[in-house]
Amino acid sequence: MTEPSLDTLGALVGEHRTAVTIDPDELPMNARAALDAGFRLALVAGHDDGPWLRAVYLFTAAAPDRRIELHVPLDKSRPELPSLAGLSFPAGRFEREMRDLFGIQPVGHPAPQRLVRHFHWPKGWHPMLHDAGEPPAFGDVEGPYPFREVEGPGVYEIPVGPVHAGLIEPGHFRFSVVGETILKLKARLWFVHKGLEKLFEGQLPETAIELAERVSGDTAIGHSLAFCRAVGDAHGLTVSLEAHRIRAVLLEMERLYNHVTDIGALCNDVGHAILNAHAQRLRERLLRINDRVTGHRLLRGALHPGGVRIRELPNPVELRAVGADAAEIVDLALANTVVADRFTGTAVLTAEQANDLGALGYVARASGLAVDARRDHPIPGVAPPTTHAHTEGDVLSRFLVRADEISTSIELITQLTGQLGGRTDVSMAMLDPPGSTRSGVGIVEGWRGTIVHRVELAADGTLSRVKIVDPSFHNWPALPVALADTIVPDFPLVNKSFNLSYAGNDL
Repeated sequence: MTEPSLDTLGALVGEHRTAVTIDPDELPMNARAALDAGFRLALVAGHDDGPWLRAVYLFTAAAPDRRIELHVPLDKSRPELPSLAGLSFPAGRFEREMRDLFGIQPVGHPAPQRLVRHFHWPKGWHPMLHDAGEPPAFGDVEGPYPFREVEGPGVYEIPVGPVHAGLIEPGHFRFSVVGETILKLKARLWFVHKGLEKLFEGQLPETAIELAERVSGDTAIGHSLAFCRAVGDAHGLTVSLEAHRIRAVLLEMERLYNHVTDIGALCNDVGHAILNAHAQRLRERLLRINDRVTGHRLLRGALHPGGVRIRELPNPVELRAVGADAAEIVDLALANTVVADRFTGTAVLTAEQANDLGALGYVARASGLAVDARRDHPIPGVAPPTTHAHTEGDVLSRFLVRADEISTSIELITQLTGQLGGRTDVSMAMLDPPGSTRSGVGIVEGWRGTIVHRVELAADGTLSRVKIVDPSFHNWPALPVALADTIVPDFPLVNKSFNLSYAGNDL
């Protein structure tokens, strides 16, 4: 069999997107060709098509924006395909997720233990199948999770969670340590599998937007915009430049308040509470601006498929004042020797590690990888901002990337509001049923990193499948890697420097 040519692979099915249907045994060869050509594996989705199952692999590349889908139909009586875990670390995790939810078996996977379904979930029940039915009674079916034990003189374990003292979602962290030095950390997530993707099924996109806004509460715009762009891609909508620009303004407003929050929280984790108090003051100011702009402090309710509606544009003068205050907080933090000492050289994630793990967003950029969907998959009519990258990969670099992006977001908002001339309502009529099955992909640089939504529409216009990939899915495995050889007291600081979403991961 000859090597596939990426130039001719598949038929055009959407914005910059081609698709091809292949047999399972052709998957490794095609995947390797995509990866060798500089594509990254952005998404893997299981599908229940009734008589058969299907796996969809989405590969993306930049300069220019390109997207390739590999569709692999599978016999429902024996849904197996070759594992790509040896080619791509993210592929191995996507495969485990797909096996847990759909029963699709990745043959030859080197670490086949469960990922999403904890061991009290009954064996053989896969909740995303159409005929899965109601959840059966849970129980201790397969025993405890097989944590890998670290043995040796003086080694002991510290279990943390899944229930925590703060108002955060559940996650279990098991530290193997000698003294205070961390030898190994295992993060166990998915304690709250919400079945979110299944809740989209059968809904119209106009109503399902409320679900998209709530994938991860602090990323309402990032996820709803990715969803809107995916629906627009499926319908072949032409969105006006004004709508694109207003959407981009809201995306930067979301990035702004979250980065300001993290700047303060990182200072707080090294005992500089006064700087955190000032950052929280700025956060409150930004949330009030959000409320004036959209009617909601977290920017909900503004986006809908095909358009956008806000109450007013943000005032660039007010935002520049916030930016000046934020810059002062950053300067005060870096001038404090305790803060600088705790940030510098702590929990280094090298560029090679970040690349191998498929890290995204500020985590990747702090390790020297210039990964940014605003440049790689740009919004039409919006000039990509400067991508800020640092190379040390430590807490300080993750702090500095956020600080740089605060000023960049304000510059971009100022530029876009000047182009809009006061326009705040760019709406379209209700979407007509497409008359045939369609698919669409939306890619957005949320404040944590690249968000990908893939939707499939039935002929009547309802959603038959929505697959969501939050950047936290890619970045969670990087946290234990960065924590190796650090000390236990640095865990809260390092964890905050990553600030990963439980909700966006535990769908």
